[in-house]
Amino acid sequence: MKEEQVQDSNEIQDNAINEDNAADTAETVSETDAFTADEVSGGNTETGDDLKRLQGLADEFQGRALRVQADFDNFRRRTVKEKEELAQYATSKLVAELLPVMDNFERALATAPATPEFEAFTKGVNMIFRQLEGVLKNEGLTAMETVAQPFNPEYHQAIMQVESEEYEEGIVTEEVQKGYLLKDKVLRPAMVKVSM
Repeated sequence: MKEEQVQDSNEIQDNAINEDNAADTAETVSETDAFTADEVSGGNTETGDDLKRLQGLADEFQGRALRVQADFDNFRRRTVKEKEELAQYATSKLVAELLPVMDNFERALATAPATPEFEAFTKGVNMIFRQLEGVLKNEGLTAMETVAQPFNPEYHQAIMQVESEEYEEGIVTEEVQKGYLLKDKVLRPAMVKVSM
C-alpha cells in the first residue's frame, strides 16, 4: 500500500513537471511567433539584413549543389568513355608484343631460298604468317603506308635524312621498319628515311 502511495505521488509530480514544461514551450513558441511577426512586418532593420544574408547563403549552397551535380555528371561521362577506350584497346599490349614476331616472319620469307626442296616449307611458313596477319587484322591492326608520304612525326620516326632526286624535301623515301595502327591509334611509328 505504501508503495502505491509513493508511486501515485511520483506520477502527480511527473504530471506537474510535464505541465510546467508544456507551459514554458507554449510561451517560447508564442514569443517566437510574435518575434517572427515583427520581423515580417519590417519593424526591425536588422531582420532585413538577416534575410539578405540568409538568401545569399541559400544562393551559395544552391550554386555549390549545381556544381557538384555537374562534376558528378562529368565524372560519369569520363568514366564511361574510359571504359569504352579500355575495351577498345584492351588487346593493344598483346598485339604490340606480336609485332616483332610479324617482322621476323617477313624477314624469314624475304630470305627464303627459292629452291624446290624448300618450296613446301616456305609455303607453309607463308600460310602461318598470313593466318597471324589475318587474326591481327581482325583486331584492328593495319600497316601504315609511308613511302612517298610527307613526313609526319605522329606516325613516323625519322632515323636518317638522305638526298633524293626522286622526292621533294620532307618526303619519306624508304621504310626501315613498318609502322602499325591499332584501330585509329598509333601502335608503333614507322622508322623511315626522309629526303632533305
